[in-house]
Amino acid sequence: MPVMHPRELLRRFGYRPKKRLGQNFLVDLTAAARIADLVISAGENRILEIGPGTGTLTRALLEARAGVTAIELDDDMMRILRSREDLAGAKIVQADALAFDYAGFAAGKPWNVTGNLPYNIATPLIMRFIEMPDGPQTLVVMMQKDVADRLGAKPGTRAYGSLSIAVQYAMHVERAFTLPPRAFYPQPKVDSAVVRLQRREQRAVSVADEAHFLQVVRGAFAYRRKTLANSLSLALHIERAAVTDVLRRLNYDTEIRGEQLAIGDFAKLADALSV
Repeated sequence: MPVMHPRELLRRFGYRPKKRLGQNFLVDLTAAARIADLVISAGENRILEIGPGTGTLTRALLEARAGVTAIELDDDMMRILRSREDLAGAKIVQADALAFDYAGFAAGKPWNVTGNLPYNIATPLIMRFIEMPDGPQTLVVMMQKDVADRLGAKPGTRAYGSLSIAVQYAMHVERAFTLPPRAFYPQPKVDSAVVRLQRREQRAVSVADEAHFLQVVRGAFAYRRKTLANSLSLALHIERAAVTDVLRRLNYDTEIRGEQLAIGDFAKLADALSV
């Protein structure tokens, strides 16, 4: 069955893309096939697709013989998806990605995630997947390039921050490829990127208290224009002198900024601050 362009599908149903939902539909069939191959090659055939839209990636996943459950929020897109006979092999569920019962879906079994993540939900959704006890082993997701830059950012770069550390602490981050605006309809104003996140067998660093470690990381970047000591003091409500004393003991400059520390440095700092 020939693939109908998302623009034509929308026109047939009399729908328009909704800006409030961040709807930019993938039209690049080669990119869809590459994404399907990436998520299937992770070794698990139980795939959850976030935001299938008009179904371009859904079809590519089915053609790659994936077992697909796709969750879609929009009523209009649900009508389009359910009208497509070539998507009959997928389970299409109407649900909000931020409120979906992922634990119920996982049921203690391995699963992977793919999809085109709208800008406004990409970060909270990724963090939720990472923090889930039975979270996905692999995520192959499309997102705005600036968010992808933050996931894999290195210390000392503008994109580096608490998100970079939290993700890299739990996952291996790989930039797969970049997608230009013309790969979508309607065309966004920025490039997008496909990123593969694979869960680590062990965390990137060892810490005494994971919750405290992540709290320190968030606090370090809560006031980006301030020094690390000032930011931690304000964010964690502790005396600045206590922070600078720990920094001296660890042989760090007391005027250092959070973006200058690598993940291992934050592990040492968090453990020292918890004593």
